[in-house]
Amino acid sequence: MDGMTIASFIFKNALRNKRRAALSVLSVAVSLFLFVTLLVALREITVPVEDVGAALRVVVRNKISIASFLPARQRPIIERLAGVEAVSPFSWFGGKYKDEESMTFAQFAMDAKLLRKIFGEAKMSEQEYAAFEKDQTSCILGKLTAEKYHLRVGDRVPLTSTIYPCSIELKIAGIYSGSPDDRNLLFHHKYLDEAGGEAGWVGTWWVKVQSIEAMPRVTEAINKAFANTSAEVRAETERAFQLSFVSMWGNIKILVRSICTVVVFTLLLVSASTMSMAIRERFRELAILKALGYRQRDLFAYILAESFGLAMAGAVVGIGGAWLFYTFPAILSVLLAAVGLGLLAGARHLYRVGAHVGFALALVSAGLIVGLGWWVYTHGNITTLTQNVFLKFEVTPTILAQASLVAALIGIQASVPPALAVAKTSVVQGLKTLD
Repeated sequence: MDGMTIASFIFKNALRNKRRAALSVLSVAVSLFLFVTLLVALREITVPVEDVGAALRVVVRNKISIASFLPARQRPIIERLAGVEAVSPFSWFGGKYKDEESMTFAQFAMDAKLLRKIFGEAKMSEQEYAAFEKDQTSCILGKLTAEKYHLRVGDRVPLTSTIYPCSIELKIAGIYSGSPDDRNLLFHHKYLDEAGGEAGWVGTWWVKVQSIEAMPRVTEAINKAFANTSAEVRAETERAFQLSFVSMWGNIKILVRSICTVVVFTLLLVSASTMSMAIRERFRELAILKALGYRQRDLFAYILAESFGLAMAGAVVGIGGAWLFYTFPAILSVLLAAVGLGLLAGARHLYRVGAHVGFALALVSAGLIVGLGWWVYTHGNITTLTQNVFLKFEVTPTILAQASLVAALIGIQASVPPALAVAKTSVVQGLKTLD
């Protein structure tokens, strides 16, 4: 066989049973899509969103537990420290919106006048800033949450706290956007003091530092200022504070990676079984090749190429589909629509030649793919799809490389059982095998 003949031989054998080949590729594609999704979700959970302003923010919490409050008298002490630009109380309210059974977006009480100084990335109009600072019963709401609940400036937001013994009603003074997390609600800490009956206590202090160089000095000074007091504190960068929350998830990494392992193992079993079935149907042909003088390594190479090719075809569909879905959903929807239209054209041809079963299958497949394309177009935004649980799904090159490596290993490993079966089968035994 020359190069083209070998390639043609492998290609025809891979597509001999088109239904099986299609199902094999589809099973690999679906599994790798799930694999990529799990890895991206794990990354989004364990790697908090960062922004430029976070590099200059320090979070001060109770050293014993974040659930323990801090006395308000600490504020002037922190403000007098060198390198500190602004200090605001920042208390978690933990409120349930209307009749919802659980909290669906975060609410924090703070000093409204320091909003722009500490959280400058939250953008609103001057009128909205002024209205928020002026009205003690007002709040500002992230754009994503406002869109989710169809709320506008001037609407009322009733909240029942799970932490404080009170319910409050806030008027939306502005809707902010531009921050890494446009989901939260911010309101006046003075209103919380009056409504919650916890005046003189705060959840945490958020500190704006004058420069990055001053960060280590400021955090150390804050910790020392309250050492050996009744309310010792732990001052840390905003990034470190976020990562401490991630650690509270426990062994989430082990859980997700265990699921990924199960997915890969199951995929390996399915692929190996499929390849074994395909090779068993061709024992007679392989025996003839042996009789003609083809060596074991040649036959192994043909089986490996077929298995590897099917696995990589599934990788292109699954990994590529995941990347497009989470990065460019509009492009994916167009591609799916094009595939659906192609299947419709094929269905028309099958109908003309009288292949009614093929026509029905092609028609149903076309409808499903076009419907999937429309769904991707209308629900492709990960924020909308997850009801604001995830803000984005970034499919990094590392994740793409990991998924591609898994696909390659599956293609190689799935070829081993049928290759060993061929090696153990003699020419006589192979020739006796029925197709």
